[in-house]
Amino acid sequence: MRMRKKKYLDERLEACGQVNLGWLTDRAAELRGETQQQTLDVGRIFGNNNPVHLEIGCGKGAFVVQAAERYPDVNFIAVEMSRNVIVAAMELAMEKRLPNLRFLMGNAEYLEKFFPPETVERIYLNFSCPFPKKAYAKHRLTHPRFLEIYKRILIPGGEIHQKTDNMHFFEFSVEQLSACGFALKNISLDLHNSDFEGNIVTEYERKFTEQGFPIYRLEAVRP
Repeated sequence: MRMRKKKYLDERLEACGQVNLGWLTDRAAELRGETQQQTLDVGRIFGNNNPVHLEIGCGKGAFVVQAAERYPDVNFIAVEMSRNVIVAAMELAMEKRLPNLRFLMGNAEYLEKFFPPETVERIYLNFSCPFPKKAYAKHRLTHPRFLEIYKRILIPGGEIHQKTDNMHFFEFSVEQLSACGFALKNISLDLHNSDFEGNIVTEYERKFTEQGFPIYRLEAVRP
């Protein structure tokens, strides 16, 4: 079921203009099968040359806001395709007054039109939709069509950090990342019962952990 548009959504998004970088595509152009090219000047946006970390599918922003607070010398850009959802993340960032966090609305397949090659140090994939049916595998954010985009925008040695509660999706991700040349490290099959330090808990992660589900995590290094 399609989510009903939140009341005053356009006005709320406009009020977050300080952190809102706009759409990855123009919505009308997307319906026509066209996309807009708008290479981001991250140095101008943030006023520095700090490393860039990108979260794809930020939800309501719990992870990326905590990350931006914890690492003030990193520039964070969070992507979310649902305007109904991202507005809450933007409002939280506005409330926290974080100078190192910005947001993009839209689909990950257009990232390469906005990020120049080899400019992103790290990509976070936190509890992405697993699309369990095989027919929808190409929509998974660790499908090769997305991994090749990530490889081009990541710096040499840049990393993908993934967390999920879905074992089959995790297995799929391990296979596809390896096949695309990424080196895997720090793999955990039960994150919350491991010795990993510094974990930032997301909304979904807290819910799944409370229900007793193990959390799967990995880091993948760009060749």
